[in-house]
Amino acid sequence: MSTIWNFSTRAKEVKSSVIREILKITERPDIISFAGGLPAPELFPVEEIKKACIKVLDESGSKALQYSLTMGHLPLRRAIAERISKRDGIKVTEENIVITGGSQQGLDIMGKLFLDSTSTLIIEKPSYLGAIQAFNSYRPTYITVGMDNEGMLLDEMEEDIKKHKPRFIYAVANFQNPSGITMSLKRRKRLVELSKEFYTPIVDDNPYGEIRYQGKDLPSLKSLGGDNVIELGTCSKIISPGLRIGWIVGPADVMLMIEKLKQGIDLHTNTFAQYVVYEYIKTGQLDEHITKIKKAYGERIKVMLEALETYFTKEIKWTKPEGGLFLWVELPQGNSATDILPKAVAQKVAYVPGKPFFVDESGDNTLRLNFSNATPEMIVEGIKRLGKVFKENIK
Repeated sequence: MSTIWNFSTRAKEVKSSVIREILKITERPDIISFAGGLPAPELFPVEEIKKACIKVLDESGSKALQYSLTMGHLPLRRAIAERISKRDGIKVTEENIVITGGSQQGLDIMGKLFLDSTSTLIIEKPSYLGAIQAFNSYRPTYITVGMDNEGMLLDEMEEDIKKHKPRFIYAVANFQNPSGITMSLKRRKRLVELSKEFYTPIVDDNPYGEIRYQGKDLPSLKSLGGDNVIELGTCSKIISPGLRIGWIVGPADVMLMIEKLKQGIDLHTNTFAQYVVYEYIKTGQLDEHITKIKKAYGERIKVMLEALETYFTKEIKWTKPEGGLFLWVELPQGNSATDILPKAVAQKVAYVPGKPFFVDESGDNTLRLNFSNATPEMIVEGIKRLGKVFKENIK
């Protein structure tokens, strides 16, 4: 029966996530997977979350199991506002915060907020696949801006803004997914200048900002751009992705518009999870936990970089992130990471081909590696296998 139903153009155009499809293959326990963006499950604060759950049920059970405000649990919004204010040295209040179902819902809301089918937006090249998926539903025209080791190439962007008048600029300034590149302070300041000059808001997707292993923290785009910047944040990388708690930070009047959009999506984010996250933050254990995961992930990226030096040939290039969960590999031109992937899986190692991160379907010679979800021993063995595969298959 469903084969003759008249589905929307939007529904028919949606494509499955390449990463999700690869993860189905790599769930086999014998495969070393660098494919997902998964935090290390052994580092989840299980006991602390368990205690928070019990306390919430004991002290606020009837409220935590009830419908709640679309904007989100007020104490949680205040707690997040306080953390951002302290981090950035700017005044953020609960009126500037809307709680979302992970930052992925925040991306979808940005599409609803800004995009029509005739709209343009600027994104990095490459850009986060989840954002591309979210925005695709609104059928915009993408203006892609190249990157180097300092982030977006802003001279190129200035001309694009003048010509195309984009609705917003989407960026991942800190430890970008997929490249691992961090936008330099000089570029951040210039991006904010362009945003103000041309009245073009910036959407800064910032799930990794607190996960820096080396180097100095840089001012966030939000701290530099104020109300010109909408920031997306999440608990997924600093506590647990399964809780599905994220947030949007922006001007109070924009938050009121977002509140109305979100009402039509889900009424409100999971009440119980919001109470639990707030209870966990309230204990003061979050910063200690972030220090723990930074130490572990810092060791893993170091091991991966050393293994790449040992097992990859000199023709292969890669980034050297100072934080986040990913690094980016570039094979010599003319090689296809997509075509080589099945050969890697046959050798029981997996990665994500880079092509889906480019809206113009370029970048087939690139790939993304995740280092947070494998032990150091697995990383060394996996890179050794991958190095052998590339040595045998790249031209």
